[in-house]
Amino acid sequence: MMEFNNTLANEYEKGIRRTLPSYDAMLRLIQTFYHSTLPEKAEILIVGSGSGNEILQLAEGRPFWSFTGIDPSESMLKIAKERLKSLTNRMSYHQGTILDTQLSTENYDAASLVLVLHFIQDYEDKLSTLKEIAKHLKPGSPFVLVSKYGEPGSIETELQFDLWRSYWLQHTKLSVSDVAEMEKSIRSLSFMREEDIVTLLQKAGFIKPSRFFATTLFGGWVCFKEEH
Repeated sequence: MMEFNNTLANEYEKGIRRTLPSYDAMLRLIQTFYHSTLPEKAEILIVGSGSGNEILQLAEGRPFWSFTGIDPSESMLKIAKERLKSLTNRMSYHQGTILDTQLSTENYDAASLVLVLHFIQDYEDKLSTLKEIAKHLKPGSPFVLVSKYGEPGSIETELQFDLWRSYWLQHTKLSVSDVAEMEKSIRSLSFMREEDIVTLLQKAGFIKPSRFFATTLFGGWVCFKEEH
């Protein structure tokens, strides 16, 4: 099973960096945001923790930060546990979504939802997810959201698709038809315009949303839970 997990992890690692060429820079920016806004000791909620990349980056130089990872994929959670077991940070893991997970605290110091929102098709489900995250945060806590964004069919987003497609064709051995299939699955995801994402964050109880990151079809926003 571990052999399969390692294969899955390796494919995920390669795929995410092709899909999002500035993936590692994005993680470093998230790390910087938390380092500049959190104390030496903090509890952080990672919704959609995947193979543990985000936690691995955030834990660097912060042995007293503890992490709660939530992910619907059992395989990804197993990979994450294996990769993170050498860290001294306190960890807990939950399989599922934030909406069906019973968390023991509503007092997290920070949270993130990275590369998850576009997989949630329904607007109300997106809003419920963000509200549930906000519910588990202390007032004023930092929050990071990274998602696909744009308006397929618009000139701007179609130019980004052109760039995305060219990147895959130039930097992999995939055929034109392979990339076309992949593009079809990406277009089936739930894109939102930036102004609609900002409104969604505000409706969920977050303030001061600010875009800190953008590469082709992806955008990232930092914000804070309302103080009251």
